[in-house]
Amino acid sequence: MTARRTEATPLSLLPALRSHLWFASCPVPLQEGLINLSRLWHLDAGETLFARGGDHDGLCCVVAGALRVGSVSPHEGAQQITAYLEPYQWFGEIALIDSLPRSQDAVADTDSTVLAVPKVLLEPWLNEHPQYWRDMARLACTKVRMMLMAMEDNATLPIEQQLARRLLYSATSYGHSASPKARRHLRLPQEYLARMLGVSRQTVNKALKSLANDQLIAVRYAEIEITDMAGLMMRAGPVESPLWGRVHLPDVGVPPDPVV
Repeated sequence: MTARRTEATPLSLLPALRSHLWFASCPVPLQEGLINLSRLWHLDAGETLFARGGDHDGLCCVVAGALRVGSVSPHEGAQQITAYLEPYQWFGEIALIDSLPRSQDAVADTDSTVLAVPKVLLEPWLNEHPQYWRDMARLACTKVRMMLMAMEDNATLPIEQQLARRLLYSATSYGHSASPKARRHLRLPQEYLARMLGVSRQTVNKALKSLANDQLIAVRYAEIEITDMAGLMMRAGPVESPLWGRVHLPDVGVPPDPVV
């Protein structure tokens, strides 16, 4: 990790971290262990947290801001975005489990704060408490399920439906939000959506306009507002329900959440 400014992680952060279903489902000793072993790393916009091919150096969670996770295309030189991570999403467990180099780049999209649990402390602690390795595996399995679902979407669904599903993934923190309400305001520039879906920005722009014309969303600069959550769900089609935990998509009449 390349961040330079760090500070101890306060236990007062626990309630916020429990807004992520995986962390909330972990035994309390593991939750407190991750807090006690971790530091908060402060990143400037554009700063790299870790790079593809680098050593696996621990488990991470976005606490503030947002990170782009992906890899640079060898042909175009542009970063392909696998995920856009916001508070309080966890990542880095794959390299922790298999001890192989990082498979993706993680770059701060805005000034961000990341909770980082270094490998040199976490691995010995997990080996002393081996029952918690299963929780690391559970986190990894949810990512695999999401990846397989995204691959199937890409192979079988029209771009407009793929886009609707991606917006729902972001609104529910990829199904990991412990909140019963999905977010309505999403910070997702069209360029990022295009990189996530592997299509041109023009293609994404056309699909967004279609959703907007149907009054399902409102497109603003670097932000998308979901104006008809139920309608967007219908456009997205069935989603594997076990991924969505406690999230109950609200009725149209539910007041919008504040911008995050």
